[in-house]
Amino acid sequence: MFQENAQILWNKNVGPSYFKIGLTCHKGYSDAQPGQFIMVRFANRMFPLLRRPFSIHRLIVKDDCAKGIELLYKVVGEGTRALSRLNEGDRLDILGPLGNGFVFFNNYHRIFIAAGGIGIAPMVFLAVSLQQKGVDLSRCTAFLGGRSKDDLLCADEFVSLGMAVQITTDDGSAGSKCLLTHPLEMATGANRPDIIYACGPLGMLKCVANIAEAHTVPCQISIETVMACGMGACLGCAVETKNGAAKYLHACVDGPVFDVKTLKI
Repeated sequence: MFQENAQILWNKNVGPSYFKIGLTCHKGYSDAQPGQFIMVRFANRMFPLLRRPFSIHRLIVKDDCAKGIELLYKVVGEGTRALSRLNEGDRLDILGPLGNGFVFFNNYHRIFIAAGGIGIAPMVFLAVSLQQKGVDLSRCTAFLGGRSKDDLLCADEFVSLGMAVQITTDDGSAGSKCLLTHPLEMATGANRPDIIYACGPLGMLKCVANIAEAHTVPCQISIETVMACGMGACLGCAVETKNGAAKYLHACVDGPVFDVKTLKI
């Protein structure tokens, strides 16, 4: 874990209310795992008072060493609105990489990635990492969903990696007019994957968990939750477990990625 005063490399608008921001980072981020996150605070400003969590969207690598990280975020409140107004050369106080990421085993060959809305943020990093581990991404599928076409991001990046992509929108403005869990369930029943990785709204994750259980497919989900510290001190990101000695785990230190069998969602 590193705390540093990171310089902004770019802060680009990539869609209505969506931005990608590039930041310099410590070389130790070369060991960051997909699903991990950073906590961000504005340098030399009192507002927002608390740090905000952001998934690592991808690493910026040169000569096999991380030189920066990129975050994908949506403007939803005053904090992210202030973030969107920053420019190249400005600085942010960042702490990371934090948490536990997605776990990969060598017997995972046919992989489904499910991402709803801004839940896409950690999934590009995951797909790139899978390719680097030797996974044939042509055997894998990304299921991307959003309320409308304006909420669909990164489809081209998955295609460029060789993955099949299925798109759904609630209003039918792009892809199929349905929830992404519909084609996910059909595909899982037709040709069972080795693992499902998912990130998105809680309702979506509940449906994904049910699909995985019904078809006995391993499944890992990244939980989107409010965090105040990112290090387990404030206990504000508790998630209830199904069983075991610990009734609650904490998304920041035990997650944000969990085996779906662990959580009561």
